[in-house]
Amino acid sequence: MTQALRPLRRENLRDSVKRAIRSAIISGEMEPGRVYSAPSLGETFGVSPTPVREAMLDLVREGLVISLPNKGFRVTEVSESDLDDVAQLRMLIEPPTVRQVVGRIDAEELKRLRRLAQRIVAAAEAGDLIEYIGCDLDFHITLLSHAGNKLLLEVVTELRNKTRLLGLTPLLESGRLVESAAEHHVIMDLVEAGKADEAEAYLRRHIGHVRGLWAAQSEE
Repeated sequence: MTQALRPLRRENLRDSVKRAIRSAIISGEMEPGRVYSAPSLGETFGVSPTPVREAMLDLVREGLVISLPNKGFRVTEVSESDLDDVAQLRMLIEPPTVRQVVGRIDAEELKRLRRLAQRIVAAAEAGDLIEYIGCDLDFHITLLSHAGNKLLLEVVTELRNKTRLLGLTPLLESGRLVESAAEHHVIMDLVEAGKADEAEAYLRRHIGHVRGLWAAQSEE
């Protein structure tokens, strides 16, 4: 499994630190509710506290962490109510948008999306959460981008980032992440076949399935 919390190279430290911390939060390596200090994280990354503070302030603006004066930064916690709200919004936005883009995507883009779908599956099978998360986001944003609505993409990206705060490690360890990953190929089968209604309905089931996995994880 890829680990985000490791020493970093010296170039572009702020961006490197931000990317590493975001990955650690998304994968669950940095735990929701726990407080982390810039000096301690700096030691982990092999850098001074300054780029860590700068990166953390960027992540505060993204809603991934909360700044605690004179203490450090706490990873944002996501409640069951928050997850319900996110899933509801995704249901309203993503399935009808996928229905809209069916028939608009050329052959080369379909091949690109299929490759991304396979990369999601391969990452899940390899236990590489960072790769999984990146490919999963790339797949859905690329698919939705054919609607031509940049604001919609920003909203979906923010919603997906919020759900990733829950962490994926238990899903990976139970084997359920591979099952969820394979659903991306079904989405592509329907899109390539031009089945707009079926693609919309299946994406609704996919989002509902993922929400069910979040709920199951929180009970374990």
